[in-house]
Amino acid sequence: MSTAHQEDLSSFVLRRMKEGGFDFARIHPIEFYAIFPDEERARRAAGKFCGESFNAQINVGEDGAWHLELSKVMHATYGGIGDFEQNFEAVVAPLGGIVEGWGVKQEVRGLLN
Repeated sequence: MSTAHQEDLSSFVLRRMKEGGFDFARIHPIEFYAIFPDEERARRAAGKFCGESFNAQINVGEDGAWHLELSKVMHATYGGIGDFEQNFEAVVAPLGGIVEGWGVKQEVRGLLN
């Protein structure tokens, strides 16, 4: 995915989050996704990100590819997400992985009232 396209996509997602009332003042676990051809490479990539602000989940998909979901606790800013996404790709690509984007879970208030 080209950097320009990714920047446009991130801008769009962040704008939609703002429209939805996302709390940008708080830190959140931001999930970054990658796909690998085998478990060993997915685990090697996950091992590059250690610390209390990270959580890695690895599982095999129905297609046989190995999926890495790496959560990083951070503020949801365009610059912060973009910078980390570049670092993530710098680890993922040499291991034969493909970065699949990022996401964040947003609390929806008032639906159960």
